[in-house]
Amino acid sequence: MISRIRHVVTALALGAAITSAQAEPVRIPDTQTVRNVVLVHGAFADGSGWRGVHDVLTSRGYRVSIVQNPLTSLADDVNATRRILARQSGLSILVGHSYGGSVITEAGDDARVAGLVYVSALAPDVGESTGDQFKEIPAPPEFVIEPGTDGFGFVNMERFKAGFAGDTTDADAAFLRDSQVPINMAIFGTPLTHAAWRTKPSWAVIATQDRAIDPRLLRQQAKRARAQITEVEASHVPFLTQARAVADAIDAAARGASRTPASR
Repeated sequence: MISRIRHVVTALALGAAITSAQAEPVRIPDTQTVRNVVLVHGAFADGSGWRGVHDVLTSRGYRVSIVQNPLTSLADDVNATRRILARQSGLSILVGHSYGGSVITEAGDDARVAGLVYVSALAPDVGESTGDQFKEIPAPPEFVIEPGTDGFGFVNMERFKAGFAGDTTDADAAFLRDSQVPINMAIFGTPLTHAAWRTKPSWAVIATQDRAIDPRLLRQQAKRARAQITEVEASHVPFLTQARAVADAIDAAARGASRTPASR
């Protein structure tokens, strides 16, 4: 009887140790060449939403920097991203959410960028604008932008959670709604002059419950960019509600780009 009890206790201890080991972040090896991650937010938000992703990646040994886009013009947002890239030592993975995908597509031709990760994000081609992407597959009806008389737009207050953050708590959705950063609507009509996904390896995280960008459009864009796709059950803000899954995809991109030339 005593030997059986010892066997059970040993098995439980072993199981706990395995669970603990699995929960520990897997740190990047010293030999990995891509060790920097630059995160770019989209419209109506700021960089603080990346906190969960930041924490997971830094625990694994990455240097993570977050761009604060002014959302005043595509050029301003691209320049803001390039300033952060210039602060990195070595190669970086450039990550964009939503409209931030347009920003990283334009800014990602930088020689310091080893790869691109699109998180519920658009990936226009040269000569295309952000708004052009919605011609064939429009935004879902839950997502409503209200332009102001000054040319800047906000997401409709009443439909904010349904269209932008459907899988967050009511409190989190309310905070996101009330802390919106308006975007200059002219940005959506600005054509891109570079398409970094044509020369850089790309990855994409697609939120299957996205009600701001139709998942069919996200898949279409990702396939055109020949991105490696990860799908997560989330709303338009998987970086908030599925932070570990998003961090895992970025981690995989950095490890993959370390083994693959930055151009193709």
